[in-house]
Amino acid sequence: MNTFKTLAVCLVATASITACKNKPAAEKPAVDSSKIVATKPVPGTPIKYDSSKRYIFLTWDDSPQPPGTTNCRNVFHQEGVKATFFAVGFNQVGPFKKRLIDSIRAGYPEVLLANHSYSHGFNDKYSKFYNTPDSAYNDFMRNEKELNIGVKIIRLPGNNTWASNGKIHGQKADNPLIKRLDNTGYKIIGWDIEWGQQAKMKAPRESVDEMIRNIGQKFDDGSTNEANMIVILSHDRLFEKTQYADSLRKFIQVLKKDPRNVFETIDHYPSVQNK
Repeated sequence: MNTFKTLAVCLVATASITACKNKPAAEKPAVDSSKIVATKPVPGTPIKYDSSKRYIFLTWDDSPQPPGTTNCRNVFHQEGVKATFFAVGFNQVGPFKKRLIDSIRAGYPEVLLANHSYSHGFNDKYSKFYNTPDSAYNDFMRNEKELNIGVKIIRLPGNNTWASNGKIHGQKADNPLIKRLDNTGYKIIGWDIEWGQQAKMKAPRESVDEMIRNIGQKFDDGSTNEANMIVILSHDRLFEKTQYADSLRKFIQVLKKDPRNVFETIDHYPSVQNK
């Protein structure tokens, strides 16, 4: 009798184990795709270059200078192109200008905020600025801190010099300030072509057609700092008036017609990206 009871218990236990093994696993709850948040690109994330393309870097100096800054930002956004604003700390006066800088900082990957010194070279006193490298260095550091600039990318005020990883060339190649910035990991960006300012006027010097021709020539003769790359310098204030903001829009629209042209922020320039 005990033997039969033991056998029955074993059979029940075996059946239970088999049932558990054959029981389908519980289904995982479905993921609500509407709650998936895309990861926002981080400034400095490398991109791959296409040798069949021509890369255009729009770099606008002296932000914030509304309404010019606002006009430029609107044109860049509406035309779907990327650009970089090199900002100056002492131009950020009052809550509106602060919000404008905040919007540029938050606008990546469409726009990038970079460093153009706090005082714009001691208020355009360039000789003093570059002859007192410690004070000038601290001026850049103050700008980085006060504007909360998240990239170590600098344009020198009033000076076309390039520096990255010990490779320095340009007007101030031997200056101690440039060497110190380079040694501490900063990338200094010059320019290949400038959309200049008319004398004593807040207006672009060259026409749209002139700029398009000059850019085409630069690409054709290979005279840019990097092959298939062109850094264009201009200033926010030149586009305050509607007629000049319209010129900027036309300029971008003409460049967009060439399928070779790609607009990028300056963190994707080779000397910055290739660390």
